Amino acid sequence: MTEQKSLNLLAGVRILAFTQFLLGPAACRYLADMGADVIKIEPPGRGAWERSWAGADLFMNGVSAFFMLANRNLRSVTLN
Repeated sequence: MTEQKSLNLLAGVRILAFTQFLLGPAACRYLADMGADVIKIEPPGRGAWERSWAGADLFMNGVSAFFMLANRNLRSVTLN
């Protein structure tokens, strides 16, 4: 067996993500997995609406598990 090495194909690339729900965050998550620095831009106040939406009503510290999984490896900022 060969050891899998983490992909850093996009190291040094910064991406601003203005995405929501599932498809956009999933694409950004893959880019982040490949080493890109992805910054999710969220509206001020409450942040992205999917932070408070969970189909299975599963939350951790007030944030939906769906949001945490869909936005893995992304940083977030709010912008007005």
